[in-house]
Order: sequence, then C-alpha cells, then structure tokens
Amino acid sequence: MKKIYSILSAVVFAVFVSGGAYAQLQLPAPSPKATLSQMVGLTEISIEYSSPGVKGRTIFGDLVPYDQVWRTGANASTKISFSKDVTIAGTKVAKGTYSLLSIPGKTDWSIIINKDADVSVPDYKQANDVVRVSAKPENISKRERLSFQVVDFEDSRAIVNLEWDQTRVSFAVECATDEQALENIKNSLGGTWRTYNSAARYMLDKNDYETALKYANQSLQLSEEWFNTWVKASILSKMKKNKEAYELASKAKTLGDKNPDGFFFKTQVEDALATWPKQ
Repeated sequence: MKKIYSILSAVVFAVFVSGGAYAQLQLPAPSPKATLSQMVGLTEISIEYSSPGVKGRTIFGDLVPYDQVWRTGANASTKISFSKDVTIAGTKVAKGTYSLLSIPGKTDWSIIINKDADVSVPDYKQANDVVRVSAKPENISKRERLSFQVVDFEDSRAIVNLEWDQTRVSFAVECATDEQALENIKNSLGGTWRTYNSAARYMLDKNDYETALKYANQSLQLSEEWFNTWVKASILSKMKKNKEAYELASKAKTLGDKNPDGFFFKTQVEDALATWPKQ
C-alpha cells in the first residue's frame, strides 16, 4: 500500500513540476506596447511604440535627459510608417518605415525621422536622418503614460502629437492626396457611371466646378440616375446656374422616389428644393 502511495505521490509531483515548467506567468508590462494607425486622405500613418508611465518620477530633464537622443518610448525603437510618400518640414519622405527619435530640450525639441527602423540609441547615426523637425514643447494636463495621436487631420495634412507627463510636442505631416486622387481618377475613368460620378463629387469638393461638371456629364451619358443627376444639380448650384440646378434637383427627386430604399440623399434633395432659388 505504501508502495502504491509513493508511486501516486511521485506522479502528482511530476505533473506539478512539469506544468510549472511550461506555465507562463502573465503580469502587466511596465511599458505596454501600443499601435496607432490613421488614414489621412489616401495615406496611412502608423506608429508602433512602448508606453512607459510617469510613476511619480521626474520625466524630462531627469529620467529622459535634456539634449540627448531619446528613442521616444521604451524598450524597442519607436517606429513610424507611411503607406505613401509624404512631406515633413519641407523634406520629402518616401513611403516606408522609420525610427522616430527625439532630442528633448527645455525650450526646443528635435523630432528625428531616421531610416534605420530598428536603431538603438547607442547605434544611432545622424547620417541616417531623413529629416529633423524643430518643435516647441507645450504644457498640458498630466498624462500618466506616453501616448501618440494623429489629430486635426484633413485630406492632405495631419498633426502628430507626442504627450507624456505634462508635455506635448507636435509635428506636421503633409500628404500629396490631391495629386494621388487625380492620378487615381485618370487611371480609373472609362468605367461605369459611378466612377465618373465619384470623380465629379471629388472635384466638386475641391471647388473645381468645370472639371466636376465634365465628369458629371460623362456619368449621365452612361446612365441617368438620381445620384449623378443630383451631383450635377449641386455643381450647377455652386456655379450659380440656379434655374438648371433647380430643374435637375427636381428630376433627381423624381428618379429617387422611384427607388426610395436607395434614395439616401433624399433629405438633402428636398432641402435644396425648399431653399434653392428657382431662377
């Protein structure tokens, strides 16, 4: 009996030791990984970093010394990626992935885009800098963990913020969205009425009414729908061709009412008919 008990005890001990050897203890990371991704027009801006906490420490000028290169995060290098070519501080930056470093200062920072995406501070070479941006630090409400944000973005421009403790620094990224969109339009035309209609709407948003009207007419030549009729009416309204615009808006409503489930701009069309001048 003692022999059986001893064997069972040995088996239980072996299972316990074996399980412990392979089990992984999961605890919160001191500086957890973070990823930011934002589409700006046709360009995706992504940032990968580790996010350290303040934890009661003095950050800038102490934990992060002034006037020394900083990896702008914790653990591995902070990376910034652009899916298309961009411009930063007047310098063209080719699409790709870069390291994002910085040199904090009391009154001025340098933001560094370096072509060595995996660079460590000891191996950093200024010769590999693609661009340096001067930035003024701003005082903000306390932020416990380092964070990046892409803010105030439009089709062709965005601001990248770095925030930690009570400091924010920012730099602008310019995207060649208009040129890219026009190239896409050029390469895509010759297809369906929807393609020309999308091109007309884009040019309308860019206030290029003559080009927008050209594309709207090409769309209507392929197929007369409530949508492209409404887009042409909107263009003519911007061009102050009130009578034609009103007539086409009325026609767009007649066409749209035949397919109420797909008439997704019904309210806008009806509002136009109530407010646009008829002559």
